[in-house]
Amino acid sequence: MTDIAPPAPPSRLLSLLRQIGTTVFTLLVTFIGLLAVTFVISRVVPIDPIMSILGERATNAQIEETREKLGLNEPLWVQFGIYVGNTLQGDLGTSIRTREPVLDEVATRFPATLELATLATLLGVLVGVPAGVIAATKPGSFFDQFVRLVALMGYSMPIFWLGLMGLLLFYGHLGWVGGPGRLDASYQMMMEFELTQYTGMIMVDTALNGRWDMFANAFSHIILPASLLAYISMAYISRMTRSFMMNELGQEYITTARVKGMPERRVIWVHALKNVMVPLITVIALSYAYLLEGAVLTETIFAWPGLGSYITDALLVADMPAVLGGTVVVGLAYIGLNMLSDLLYKLVDPRARV
Repeated sequence: MTDIAPPAPPSRLLSLLRQIGTTVFTLLVTFIGLLAVTFVISRVVPIDPIMSILGERATNAQIEETREKLGLNEPLWVQFGIYVGNTLQGDLGTSIRTREPVLDEVATRFPATLELATLATLLGVLVGVPAGVIAATKPGSFFDQFVRLVALMGYSMPIFWLGLMGLLLFYGHLGWVGGPGRLDASYQMMMEFELTQYTGMIMVDTALNGRWDMFANAFSHIILPASLLAYISMAYISRMTRSFMMNELGQEYITTARVKGMPERRVIWVHALKNVMVPLITVIALSYAYLLEGAVLTETIFAWPGLGSYITDALLVADMPAVLGGTVVVGLAYIGLNMLSDLLYKLVDPRARV
């Protein structure tokens, strides 16, 4: 009797294609859900988009013509389909305030927020992760208590108060940093005519152009708001790192490694830290996403022309296309960071590649 061979396991290529398909489907559903939320918001807010566009003196004929042109006479499901189609084509609408395409304005503002949030996250990670690891290895010590106190203060202090005090001390009295804005006025004029802009992030562009004087000026302006945001990020990252490490250091494999005589530094900084990197990646990604959309007060205090201040200014004048367009971009940033986290999981933890 001939033995029947067991079915062949699925190939690695098929598994990879299945994972890619699942990821793409999840991203698509999430994006459609994001558009559905913004669409509902645009319909329930007590603001008439027609009156915002035409003004209060518009005639009935003008109102009906504009309503027909925008498709507002169609059923809601048709309006949502039009909204999704326009968004997928990169059409986020036209700003009521400036009469410019929202996508163009967001593309101009987003690099400023990206630069600020990226530098703040890097500083928060460089300080927060080592502080959390060291605090976890010495529970109850003076350093542990100090880290916990600093983290608690970071959670408790209002960011706008820290910003005002920072400007008063480091800019007003000591003169150590630049004032509000991204550059001094003289450099701002030079940037528009003499600097080739590759990314919209001033520190990157000035470095690529070899304008180190402008780079230093940009750094003097960004370092204070970035440090304040980094403090908030560091408080969260250090607290979570400490919690993850204390749980990991109580595992049996850590005890076994110590019994075998493995150096303590290697036990902590290689084996234990490697195993907390997966949840820590999520913490860092969430912190980064928060800074991308939650730096509104900081951008307002420091006159930072980023996405947060753009959405705030649009809200104050009921410019709903600008508000919703900025919200969609922030949502896409969250989706992108989640996807990046999943990719990093697979690089850090081989078990996630299965």
